[in-house]
Amino acid sequence: MTQGTARAFLLQFAEAKNLLVEAESLAKAQAPSLLGEIALRQGTLAFLQDDSKSAKTAYRRALVLSLHEHDPYLQAAALGSLGLIATRQEHYDESIEWNTQALQLSQSLQARTSVARILGNLGWSHFELGDFDGALSLYQQGEALSKESGLLNDEIYWMIGVATAHYAKGDYATAKKDLEHALGLARGIAEKTVLTQSLNELTTVNLALGDLASAEKNNDEALRIETAGVDSSGVLSSRLLQARILARKGDSLSAERLFESLAQDPKTSSRTRWEAEARLARVFDETNRPRQAEAHYLRAMATIGASRSAITQEEFRLSFLSSGVQFVDAYVDFLVAHHRPDEALEVADWSRSMDLQRSLTPGSAVPPLSQHHEDPRKIASSLHATFLFYWLGRDLSYLWAVTPHSSKCFTLPRQSDLDPAIKAYRQAILDGADVLASNTEQGEKLFAMLVAPAHAFLPRNSHIVLFPAEALYGLNFETLLVPDPAPHYWVEDVTLSTANSIRSLAEHGPPLHAGPTSSKSLLLIGNPQPAVAEFPQLQQAPAEIKNVEAHFPANEREVFQGTAATPGAYLSGHPERFQFLHFVTHGIASHSHPLESAVILSREGDTYKLYARDILAHPLRARLVTVSACNSAGTRIYAGEGLVGLSWAFLHAGAQNVISALWEVSDATSTPRLMQSLYSGLDDGEDPATALRQAKLSLLRSSNHTVFSKPFYWAPFQLYTGF
Repeated sequence: MTQGTARAFLLQFAEAKNLLVEAESLAKAQAPSLLGEIALRQGTLAFLQDDSKSAKTAYRRALVLSLHEHDPYLQAAALGSLGLIATRQEHYDESIEWNTQALQLSQSLQARTSVARILGNLGWSHFELGDFDGALSLYQQGEALSKESGLLNDEIYWMIGVATAHYAKGDYATAKKDLEHALGLARGIAEKTVLTQSLNELTTVNLALGDLASAEKNNDEALRIETAGVDSSGVLSSRLLQARILARKGDSLSAERLFESLAQDPKTSSRTRWEAEARLARVFDETNRPRQAEAHYLRAMATIGASRSAITQEEFRLSFLSSGVQFVDAYVDFLVAHHRPDEALEVADWSRSMDLQRSLTPGSAVPPLSQHHEDPRKIASSLHATFLFYWLGRDLSYLWAVTPHSSKCFTLPRQSDLDPAIKAYRQAILDGADVLASNTEQGEKLFAMLVAPAHAFLPRNSHIVLFPAEALYGLNFETLLVPDPAPHYWVEDVTLSTANSIRSLAEHGPPLHAGPTSSKSLLLIGNPQPAVAEFPQLQQAPAEIKNVEAHFPANEREVFQGTAATPGAYLSGHPERFQFLHFVTHGIASHSHPLESAVILSREGDTYKLYARDILAHPLRARLVTVSACNSAGTRIYAGEGLVGLSWAFLHAGAQNVISALWEVSDATSTPRLMQSLYSGLDDGEDPATALRQAKLSLLRSSNHTVFSKPFYWAPFQLYTGF
């Protein structure tokens, strides 16, 4: 068994197979307890031969035998190996399930070596799913534990993983520093896989930094090692990088041939395939062959859509597009450059609506781009609204203004130029500044960059539906400052609501100007008994509850407060029966795991949190859900899904509109006053967006110009609609 394993790692596969077959025969006759260990090694041999099917069969056999022999160490190894092969097969959510089981068992056994490797493998799966923050944390844990355990090879692997996560997050300098350190360590060990991987990742960073000479030098070294047969595992990555270098050097023909061969190679992963297709499209475009370029962009989009359809877990589908969004961005740029802005809008919107069909019809595939032919002007007409659709790219950004009669595309500053201004202005508001007096220049600058290009399409008192992107999800556009005739907040001119995609708004969204209904029903949950000191009693909660419930007949409302305000009160209270849901309590937003964002309620057994994932599991028919809680809109922005948190969960569960908070809401009299005005407007037949706007204006225009006129108090609440 030991000799067979050694031969396998020396890539002497025939000898390894014969030795392991002989070991298995001997074990059957003399040492049956070793059969599981031998099956594990046979799986490793198949894995090294790129025979994923045989490897998975062997690892499953090892798992069954580990349970039969009551061998927890072998069980942990088999679970981790099944996770590894699932990653190789691009079944990333399945991989995370296997590895999570392996991690828990290894931790209970205090098997530090196994724990270190499993953490790193989990980082790999999270990275492939586009969860770069989660991957970075897991890689860092794996690297630290490997170093403590003296596992130099593993330490280098996970160090490379840390660098790739930094690269994916745009921190090229840190990525380069980590990779140069990893490369230095890799040169001192016998195993060449870590050396070629270090070289490949460093080449990628060199290209991003524009250092073509270093990129070519590192790529040549990696290819020499791989083609000599010392390590063939990274050859596809090196070939992709070689094609990119050739394209940069202007050797279009050689680059074209290499990209084409990679796209057609059956061993190529989905990620490499869509990248090869998209980069091949760029080569065709740069050589004035737009028809061929578009064909390959469409193939890349099809691969991205098919790959996402294969992911079963909601949370991992959310992060997935982060891995492919740069190539969607390239296709959008291509279409705009070729004077096809309406089609560019279709592509941008398709990328955001990928999850719609799967949400409405579980198990269905992502709709192909070829079927995405919604006319946004007709949708705007049916909703009596104007759309402002934003796309922030690495090189170019765009704004589409869509009215019932026309569509116009405008070029905006690139994302890296917008982000600092957005961050600074938002922070000023969070600091409680009177931005109308002290930050006029910054507020007007953002208005000029983000809204002014389309201002001619936005008459006063019109209803605007915003489709933000990236950092724009965290900005309340109502707070932007219009310079004429005198500086004032944009909320004074228009009614705003926020949506994620035009397609989803058309298929799932409500009429924006729906009038009053003949009956009103309310589920009101709030003012919980504090479960932990972190979430104290809200002093203004009783007043808000009293104000809200007064707008509904006694026989049409259910109110749970105090110790009765529990997660179970919502989950078992048939929330689908109510037209209005209102929460008055604390809320938390999880950046690393957005579906663990939660409404904080009274303790019930061992829990006091109503999680976003639980909300998703209970279909709703509510006209309006109001989450009067801190950070209820969420803090994490996913490519294609926007700001994920409680508002996203309620909308995906079926609510027509959700009002939630972008930042921590002050427990002051401003919130009860705002909610009182909101429901008074609803009583008068106003739609939720108009009612919310009028409630904000009532605070902003307070006769004595109180402190509540600052955006910090009236601007956190936004209306989200039509996911």
